[in-house]
Parts: sequence; C-alpha cells; structure tokens
Amino acid sequence: MTYAAIHDPQGLAEAELPLDRETHEQLVRAVLSWTCPAALPPDDYEQVAVVLTGAAHAVATEVRGRTALLPRDDRRLVVTRIVLDEAAGRLAAPGPNTLHGVQHRARLIRALYARLDHLKDALPAASTASAAP
Repeated sequence: MTYAAIHDPQGLAEAELPLDRETHEQLVRAVLSWTCPAALPPDDYEQVAVVLTGAAHAVATEVRGRTALLPRDDRRLVVTRIVLDEAAGRLAAPGPNTLHGVQHRARLIRALYARLDHLKDALPAASTASAAP
C-alpha cells in the first residue's frame, strides 16, 4: 500500500473542500447505534476512527472560519471557543480504537455540527457580497 503525506499546516487544502455533512451524520448515527464492542474487528474500529477524526478536523476548521467572521462582542463566541478548545484537546490525543473511542469521536462531530448550525448566519464575505443585489 502506498501513502502520500501532504504538508498543509494552514489547512488550505481542506478549506477548498465542502463538508460532506450528510455522510458524516450517517456515520455518526451508525457509530452511536452500536452497542456491542464486538460489533467490529479492531482493524475496522481503527478505520472508522481515522474517518471520524478527519471529519472532526474538517468541521472544526469550518467552525473556526465562521467564528472568525463574528464581531468580537457576539455572545456565541464564548461557547464556540470552549467547544473548539475541547475539540482541539480531544483531537490532539489519539483516541482508542474501540467502540467507546469511536463513539467519543462521533459525539465530538455532533457537537461541532451543532456549533456550526449556531453560526449559520456568519457567512464568508464573498457569499454575502454575491447575495447582495
């Protein structure tokens, strides 16, 4: 198997890709519905963890981008910063490739999407300008 590493410390490659929210949410629902730790072999948990971690990073990037568009006195900033700090801490530490570990990542994605929904009116300047008459 061949792997490629991309050096993208500013997350520019990720910024160009739209979120695949429907797929992320389907995976989150599936993972949270699992009740038996033997539901998947350990290698499958590892693959699910990789996908969920990538999704969490992508959603966190989107939330950070929307947060940057808010005025400094916006009341949503405090909670959003707490959620982003929590996400950064969780994503920095490798999660266990177990049922509990992947469900933990799935809950993180759900929390990040909830935050993103609270910021839906914080649109990028280009989108706001193109919507103007």
